[in-house]
Amino acid sequence: MLKPDSRGMTVLLAFMTAMGPISTDLYVPALPQLATELATTPARVQWTLSSYLIGFALGQLFYGPLSDKYGRKPLLMIGFVAYLIGTALSAFAASIEWLTLSRMLQGIGGAGPIIMARSIVRDMYEGARAGRQLSIMSTIMGVAPIVSPVLGGFLAVWFGWRASFVTMFAMVGPIAFMAFMVLPETLRHPQPGPISVRAIGQSFGVVASNRVWRVYASIMAMSHTGLFTFVGASPFVLQSIYGLTSVQFGAGFSACSVAFVSGAYFGSRLVTRRGIDGVVSLGVMCLAGGGALQLLGYLIFPQSVLALFIPELLYFYGIGYVLPHSIAGALSPLPERAGAATSLQGFLQMTFSAAMGIFVVALIPSYGPLPLAVTTFAMGAGTLIVFRLSEKTRVAGRVVTRRF
Repeated sequence: MLKPDSRGMTVLLAFMTAMGPISTDLYVPALPQLATELATTPARVQWTLSSYLIGFALGQLFYGPLSDKYGRKPLLMIGFVAYLIGTALSAFAASIEWLTLSRMLQGIGGAGPIIMARSIVRDMYEGARAGRQLSIMSTIMGVAPIVSPVLGGFLAVWFGWRASFVTMFAMVGPIAFMAFMVLPETLRHPQPGPISVRAIGQSFGVVASNRVWRVYASIMAMSHTGLFTFVGASPFVLQSIYGLTSVQFGAGFSACSVAFVSGAYFGSRLVTRRGIDGVVSLGVMCLAGGGALQLLGYLIFPQSVLALFIPELLYFYGIGYVLPHSIAGALSPLPERAGAATSLQGFLQMTFSAAMGIFVVALIPSYGPLPLAVTTFAMGAGTLIVFRLSEKTRVAGRVVTRRF
């Protein structure tokens, strides 16, 4: 079995979290092709992305609380099995409705490994150490969103959109096998008492009543919504409006992923000196700056793809700072409910992102790239405002956490 502080443990947890970008980024370059082959609209195709997030959000409501009671590994393996079944069904989908439902099952399954990876980190580490571990995992995991869009672009050109799902199955299957064989159980203090819907609701109530958790969960939800809106809308904006090919789009999307990995790497180096809030502060400034530059760039140079794309690099760089450390910040005051806290945080993040993604893509045929730029600006500015207004709450939360 892997030891908690070993490189093998870090790499395996990073591979588990990589399931998220693999599940979205790998087939994103093929979305316009998918719309043509299944004779549907961009808005309906967007539902295949959003249904994954909806399934992911619903799954998170149960994985975390159940794992706080029964352990991380059993729920982890249930998630892997559901994900692989959903992936196989997606590969053979004969209609957009079939694909949408299969993607939802894939999301329900995919929530398990990602939520368990974060909960396992909280089982083993605290505070800035947890933030550093999540940043290191994000840096390793960042290979997936760099490679996936480029690989997905070539797969779409050579073999069609179904090849993306075959590749997902081939990537995740070995990860599931390794987790089953070498991952130890890390839950040290299972939640007492019987498990029920009421007990799960009460656990979520305890989490939601924590003001520090609400601050970081809000920052994470808004920052991720800006990212996911770009993931869902950019294939139609950059390929259908600006004329990029699938391979060109994949290369550009990979550049955004490089920016994210860079942010996660430097964040992992800075967190031991600046603390979680110091790193998040730098990140939200990048988000707000990237959003403002993107909206301004589009309004001044509406025909230039670079005016839209280059500010997105700054936004993705900020995401590398914000996401890992927002997770660590949210879990810090709730060590005894790490699973529930992670689940509720993820549910809000994914639900908000899915709803906004559907809304923005539906507006693109009428308004072009403007809804994307406005959303990026709004989410970036929102994270900065919430962070600045919550200083007293965050300071008080750190004091209380130290007492215990």
